[in-house]
Amino acid sequence: MAAVSFRPARVFAMQLLYGVEVSGVSIGDTLPFVLESKEIHPAQKKYGMDLVDLVQEHKKDFYKSLKEISENWDLERMAIIDRMVLLIAMAELTYIKQVPIKVVLSEAIQIAAKFSTDSSANFVNGILTGYLKKQGIILPNTKE
Repeated sequence: MAAVSFRPARVFAMQLLYGVEVSGVSIGDTLPFVLESKEIHPAQKKYGMDLVDLVQEHKKDFYKSLKEISENWDLERMAIIDRMVLLIAMAELTYIKQVPIKVVLSEAIQIAAKFSTDSSANFVNGILTGYLKKQGIILPNTKE
């Protein structure tokens, strides 16, 4: 049996969080619209919901970190999709230790590149690198 890719789970989580952010309604009210937009494997849905739950639970801390890392950026000026991608990646980096750091970074960068602006991939990469440094995590093959 082939392994299930979790990129669709990350995209699902991003779409759900984005829907909540722009509509101002609850996750429960937004969920049916996201689910009807595309089919998702049950394992991907579960992982995506786990990510959404982590983001919701730790959102204040993640936003505090984002404000500290992005010194010259007002959070409201960031593309909403970029913010959602960053929150999801921060949740994975902080609370889901079995996913390799490089996988989390790569996924976040690629999702931002596909769904957001032309400069989003570089922006997300820079912010997540700053987040890792703030957390005291050094990526392999990098110099401090």
